Amino acid sequence: MHVKSLEAIVFSHLPFEDLGSLEPELVRRGFAIRTVDAPTARFPIPAAQDCDLLIVMGGPVGVYDATEYPFLTAEIEAVRQRLAARKRTLGICLGAQLMAAALGARVYPGTRGSEIGWFPIQPAGPEPAPGWFAPLLANGLRLFHWHGDTFDLPAGAQRLAGSELYENQAFVVEDYALGLQFHPEVTESGLERWYVGHACELGQKRIPVEQLRTEAYEYAPALLAAATQFWKFWLDYIL
Repeated sequence: MHVKSLEAIVFSHLPFEDLGSLEPELVRRGFAIRTVDAPTARFPIPAAQDCDLLIVMGGPVGVYDATEYPFLTAEIEAVRQRLAARKRTLGICLGAQLMAAALGARVYPGTRGSEIGWFPIQPAGPEPAPGWFAPLLANGLRLFHWHGDTFDLPAGAQRLAGSELYENQAFVVEDYALGLQFHPEVTESGLERWYVGHACELGQKRIPVEQLRTEAYEYAPALLAAATQFWKFWLDYIL
C-alpha cells in the first residue's frame, strides 16, 4: 500500500533566510520540501493551496511595498486563499506580516524603531500560552529579531507573545495558522550569511556585526534547543 508523503511548500524571499532548525524536524517526519522563490514565481501556485503545510519566510521588503515589488500582491492573495480554506500555514517575520495582511490587518512601519538582535518575548496576557508554544517562553531565553515593521492583531487571532518594543510578536488562528514576528529558526552558523546579505542595513543602522556574532555565540545554542522542542510540539499539534 502506497502512503502519500507529506508536502511542505516554502515561499522564500532571500535564499539565506532559510528553514534553519525547522528543516530537520520536517525531514524527520517525512515531509517533501519544495521551495518557491516568491519574487520570481508565477502565481497562482496550485501546490501552495494543496500542500500539507505552507511556510512563508522572512525578507527585507514591506507588505506595503507592492508598487515596487508587485509579486507581493499575488503572494498575499495566495496566502489569503490558503487561510480562507483553513489550511496549515506558518509565517515568520515578513511571512507573519503577509499573513496579517491576508487576514485584513494593518501592517506598517514600527514607531519604536527596528528590533534587530537578541531579545526576550513575554506571554501576551495572564492566560497561559498553549503548551506547544511554551519552549519559546522559557525564562532567560532570547529570541532573534530582525524587523522594522509591525502589524495589528488580525480579527479572530489570539495573541501569544509580545516584546518590550512591539506587542504583536506571535499570533495563532485556531489550529491552522501561526504567525511569528521573530526568528526561532535561525542558527549561529546560518546567521553568518545574514550578516553578509544584510551588510548595507547593518552599516546604515550602525549595528556592529561583531556584536551580533558575540550575542549569537551566547544565545543561539539555547534558542536551538528551545526551537527544536517547539517545532516538535507544534507539528504534533497541527498534524
